[in-house]
Amino acid sequence: MSDIKSPTAQPQQDPNQPTLKLTATSEYRDGYANSVQVRMSVWDFFLVFGTMHQQNKDEVNVQNFQGIYISPQQAKALWNVLGNNLAQYEQTFGELALEPLPPQNGPVN
Repeated sequence: MSDIKSPTAQPQQDPNQPTLKLTATSEYRDGYANSVQVRMSVWDFFLVFGTMHQQNKDEVNVQNFQGIYISPQQAKALWNVLGNNLAQYEQTFGELALEPLPPQNGPVN
């Protein structure tokens, strides 16, 4: 059973399943990342979160602040949860584009 839950998921009403209780440890921190690097081995995936800054056109600086190891099973569960939430996001707010598209007509800023 996966312990990754979508924040928008409805709780299961199956009486045979235990109640899931989420708590935060004293080490819990929120953070913002606009860079995620993924490394993998046969045993696990390693997600490295950071913030990316570009001061000039020739150099991009990434400051990594957190690395998290997860099992391949949890990586697949995370993929499923993110995919479902992205689909809901796009239904609500419109399709996401990974690369900005230049305007077809008009000035380029």
